[in-house]
Amino acid sequence: MTHRITMPIRPENRWLYPIDWPQLSQAIRFDRAGARCERCARPHRRFVAHLGDGRWWDGDAACWRSARGRRVAVRDRFELGSVRTTYVVLACAHLDHDPGHNMPANLAALCQRCHMLHDAAEHRWQRWWNVFRLCALRDLYEDPRLTHARSARRPVSARGEGAALA
Repeated sequence: MTHRITMPIRPENRWLYPIDWPQLSQAIRFDRAGARCERCARPHRRFVAHLGDGRWWDGDAACWRSARGRRVAVRDRFELGSVRTTYVVLACAHLDHDPGHNMPANLAALCQRCHMLHDAAEHRWQRWWNVFRLCALRDLYEDPRLTHARSARRPVSARGEGAALA
């Protein structure tokens, strides 16, 4: 069975990946993982009904599953309107966030939800780093008169200190 290979890799990061990345990714996602997420067992390229808290309906097994892929009984009531559907697409994730470390033990086939949860701390750090870099560039290249004028316009807090720059 052939699968269409899509790689959402930014062009500036493409050089970090090995030349055989498409084949390596396919081997992890389909040969090893059997076209299912290795964390929650959601199937690749299928619409999945879920409750938004990680629990999802496994149509093949006709049961609800937890965010870890285990069978669960849904005892609490929920409205049918709260059930959402998601189209699942597997990606091959680097568990240590290093695209140069491509040993099979460091790679996992993850659905969008599990991949985002896995990368959450890395994304928070990246957001902080981007803001830090922009502030540093502004400090280096901005005219000091503009900086002084912006500082003078800052609202004063209850303690009399200037608010942090946005």
